Amino acid sequence: MAENLTIARPYAEAVFKLAKEQNTLAQWAKMLALLETVVTDSHVIAYISNPNFSAEQIESLLLGICGKKLDGMGRNFVQVLTSNDRLTLLPEIRELFEALKAEQEGVLEVKINSAFPLSKKQESELVRCLKRRYQRKVVTQLKVEPELIGGVIIAVGDHVLDATVRGKLEAMRTALTR
Repeated sequence: MAENLTIARPYAEAVFKLAKEQNTLAQWAKMLALLETVVTDSHVIAYISNPNFSAEQIESLLLGICGKKLDGMGRNFVQVLTSNDRLTLLPEIRELFEALKAEQEGVLEVKINSAFPLSKKQESELVRCLKRRYQRKVVTQLKVEPELIGGVIIAVGDHVLDATVRGKLEAMRTALTR
């Protein structure tokens, strides 16, 4: 995955730069979401990975599926990815593009994994604290993971705060076995 992100980064940055210059960030976000959906479909994956189909045939299929939902630049992007055999990187390209877009818009994406569903009050308190700490608008992605036993894991970019019972037990185990 790290290698895919490394390869996908220049594509995402190029698309972001183009979208920013042309003030089409939202349009590119939609096109990348569509392309990701298409290339992650099991039937399309089978077609793309079949060596009997040429790059031109694969490109034609994708452009046919997407139709007018891709503008000229989006169609060119599909051609570039197809000719460079990089279609499978679309999920990573989209992820990197969305991160760049969020940063541009001053939005902080936070992933919260909780042992139990959070109440609206708990979620809003977490968001309030994160807004105050990072001085940015916060968008959360909540996921319930009962195996955490209790507490939450908050991931903000590369920073992870593990405030779970499982995490504390693991830290105790590590401290006791030294």
